[in-house]
Amino acid sequence: MRRWFVRVGLALLAALVLLIGYGVLVEPRLILDDEREEVQLPRLSAEAAGLEVALLADMQIGMWWANTGMVERAVERVVDAEPDLVLLGGDFVYHADPDVEPEVEAALDLLGPLLDSGIPTYAVLGNHDYASNAAEELTAALEGAGVPVLLNESVPVPGTGTDPLHVVGVGPSRPGLADVDQALSGLPEDAPRVVLMHNPTAFPEMPPGSAPLTVAGHTHCGQIALPGLPRWSYLGLTEEEQVVADGWSPPEYGAEGNALFVTCGIGFSVLPMRINAPPQVVFFDLQSPDAG
Repeated sequence: MRRWFVRVGLALLAALVLLIGYGVLVEPRLILDDEREEVQLPRLSAEAAGLEVALLADMQIGMWWANTGMVERAVERVVDAEPDLVLLGGDFVYHADPDVEPEVEAALDLLGPLLDSGIPTYAVLGNHDYASNAAEELTAALEGAGVPVLLNESVPVPGTGTDPLHVVGVGPSRPGLADVDQALSGLPEDAPRVVLMHNPTAFPEMPPGSAPLTVAGHTHCGQIALPGLPRWSYLGLTEEEQVVADGWSPPEYGAEGNALFVTCGIGFSVLPMRINAPPQVVFFDLQSPDAG
């Protein structure tokens, strides 16, 4: 009986070592999920039907053993796809030291192919960008490279028709910068729009019908998750915010007429490991209710 327990213990230890090895070396560094979604967007004109929007989030540059190789792959994937619009969902850096300039420079270097492509790109910042005291430097660097950084404001996207698509950027819920009313205040009521936020916890604050397509990051899809049980992910067990961890949120999470998609992002938080939550690039094919 003792020998049997020893064998079982050794088998479990070997399985754990293999799982950790997979989570550290395989899934986050070799597997890139390419998610594609078709969305019928209210108010989008027929002439703008077929617009493709790409979403990247959570690079987390500065995290120990950062996932920079996967960031390069994800940026390359987006540039090769030649979408009409790219949205960057925040947490560009993850840093604890006073000097954030090296991480800001590294983030801009990794985004270089996208910045050089000429594809219209818009960004919001995330909680780590503010916690690292990098918000000012990141905003200056991104806007200097032609990427508007939206903080509770909206902008029209050039080249998206006579009734242009607008991007609404909501500030991060942490550190308390989300202001939905301000974000919507300058938006024409009948304008087609995509809402970009970092923390999905701001989504339920959106008034009915104001956010027919909202995209967010922050959760890393749990980062270490049991299949089908997001509340039992590493994130779900440690996060103070309500977790909407992976893909489309439940219909009851938010007001009527609104929809939220949460990307798994690219990088890490706390641990350089992903299990059942691979890095992800998301493409949205926007269709008009008036098309056809």
